Amino acid sequence: MDYTLLPKIQDADLKDKIVLVRVDHNVVKDGVIKDTERIDATIPTLFNIVLRGGKLILMTHNGRPRDKKTGAIRITNDDSIDPIVEYLRHKLSLRIAIPEWHVRKDNGIEVVDDVMIKIVKDLRAGQIDMIYLPNTRWFRGEENGNGDSEKLAKALASLADVYVNDAFGSWQPHTSTTLITTLLPSYSGLLMQKEIYHLKELFQPKRPFVGIVAGAKFDTKIKPLNQLLELVDYLMLGGVIYNAYLCAKYDISIKGITERDLKFARRFVKRSEEFPQRIVELPYLVESDTLEGKIPGKYRTHFLHDLKPGTKLNYVLDVSWESWELRHVKEMFDRANMFFVNAVMGYMPNFYEGTQKMYQMVAANKKAKKTFGGGDTLQEFKALAYETYLKAVERSDYYFYTGGGAVLNSIEEGSAYGMEPVQALIQNAEHLKKK
Repeated sequence: MDYTLLPKIQDADLKDKIVLVRVDHNVVKDGVIKDTERIDATIPTLFNIVLRGGKLILMTHNGRPRDKKTGAIRITNDDSIDPIVEYLRHKLSLRIAIPEWHVRKDNGIEVVDDVMIKIVKDLRAGQIDMIYLPNTRWFRGEENGNGDSEKLAKALASLADVYVNDAFGSWQPHTSTTLITTLLPSYSGLLMQKEIYHLKELFQPKRPFVGIVAGAKFDTKIKPLNQLLELVDYLMLGGVIYNAYLCAKYDISIKGITERDLKFARRFVKRSEEFPQRIVELPYLVESDTLEGKIPGKYRTHFLHDLKPGTKLNYVLDVSWESWELRHVKEMFDRANMFFVNAVMGYMPNFYEGTQKMYQMVAANKKAKKTFGGGDTLQEFKALAYETYLKAVERSDYYFYTGGGAVLNSIEEGSAYGMEPVQALIQNAEHLKKK
């Protein structure tokens, strides 16, 4: 695959064209926008399209309304894109329409042809400024990959002349991110291009390169962690995956670690033995008797190497400040020339000291390139180091990805172009070039 063929929106003819844009506005939880960062990051692409004469139709997924076991799709206001539309209406003063759809109980929604014909006609005539489709994961065929997917792709493609993918965080190969590229001229948006540019820096890092990764499930992280072992000079773990790693390596028991997590952790420990001293362990651990909060008398600090095999602990919910004061840890942070951080070290919001200390130590290194995965990492960075964040967004030594999972997926695939939606864009360009 020729990666130089990544098609760019700058090269598209958009004059009087209907442009279907896949964005990653997955920011609504329980009916409320939790952070506008992902929405704001796509606005340059939207302006680019409008200034060059294009007419906008947007679509995004939000939440996980589909039951993976039964396939049933739950349609509620909790996952609706209505709050996103209201935000854009207020921010950009646009007339935005949300079309109506047929709802089939537990089986998703389908296109209402006559409604779409009228609303697209209104868009072409300038009577409205934008169409925003409902949550793509409400559609029959978005995720299930059968005949419904082909039907959905054709229905979506019939609405537009051009497709643009600006949804860096939506790395899963779904109908609205991959299959549709086989039906329309397809291009990468400005945000997608910027994210890929910075991804390439991770694959050609300034060294020493420090990776810091946390997560709630080991099985979803083991593949990118295996790749990171080869890519970084030092790797630090946090959260449940760190607890599982400690259980596997030191034969201790920590409440909340499942047998499945332990199985994957054992594999990772064995793999990490091929890279001695690459994993930097943080030995001072905060154990809590409860998940209900940081309650006096119900939490305590342990030194890892004082724990004997067979020790049983309650919930380990943070890395204590003493870990960050160790000389070899401080020297590692001081020497680093690049950081990739996709981690919240403690069980937020009550156990935050480890995460806060980590952010402070990264910020103290003025020479290193500092890259942060999206989602929880960015939200907690804002919450715990807001003044640093305000300065960081204006500085070239910081970069905040809009999707941490997308970065890990690219690392797993071993390429800045590794995500299947990005490969689909390149394949579309190659196909058009051969015509």
